[in-house]
Amino acid sequence: MNLIKDSWNSLDGAIFQNYLKSLARPEKVEWTRKILNTKMPLLAIMSPEIKKISKEISKGNFMSFLDLWLWEYYENTAILGTLISKIKDFEVYKKYLVKYAELVDNWASCDVLTFNVNSKNEAKFFNLAKNLIKSEKPFVRRIGIDIFFKFIEKDNFLNEIFDILNDFEAEKEYYVNMCIAWLVAECFVKRREETLEFLKAGKLNSFAINRAIQKCRDSFRVSKEDKEMLLSFKRN
Repeated sequence: MNLIKDSWNSLDGAIFQNYLKSLARPEKVEWTRKILNTKMPLLAIMSPEIKKISKEISKGNFMSFLDLWLWEYYENTAILGTLISKIKDFEVYKKYLVKYAELVDNWASCDVLTFNVNSKNEAKFFNLAKNLIKSEKPFVRRIGIDIFFKFIEKDNFLNEIFDILNDFEAEKEYYVNMCIAWLVAECFVKRREETLEFLKAGKLNSFAINRAIQKCRDSFRVSKEDKEMLLSFKRN
């Protein structure tokens, strides 16, 4: 199928969906579902193929493809998330991201997104993240936390990130807590001293703290001495 188009219409969208179905691997669907834990229909198309499709669409008028909002299969979300990430104008990006975030139901659809944070839009991205984490929907919150990874090495945002994480003391959602754990572990690798102070005074729930410590202990970027020291922060 020709994926590089000057404009996409509803007929193109129907043809595209049939094309996706032609790439399905039915024998891999249940295995893939266990990994993604999604309720969406699955085609179990291989990730390199999804990346290839997204890359081809992006060479044409991918905004008109986005406007079709094809959302039948999990694979559609992976393609849309990849294409949304290519939008350079922050306000346009935000419009599509917020709609996308409200629809996702799994971690992979969150983590396929990338965030082009720079000196001109960093304040806008940070405020977007703060708004997303207020959502009642766990995967909207996860996307907000994902954005914070872009701010770990920015001195004027790190303390606020730690203050915000303290508000997740009562967080119960597994996929939100796992993302928080990744974030804390990454903070420890890149901002060791500040993160130690956060761990000493933080109010994160035991699950997130313990998972963050385990991720640090599994990392080749953390010294053996620090891996042992971090055990003192584990909670029962």
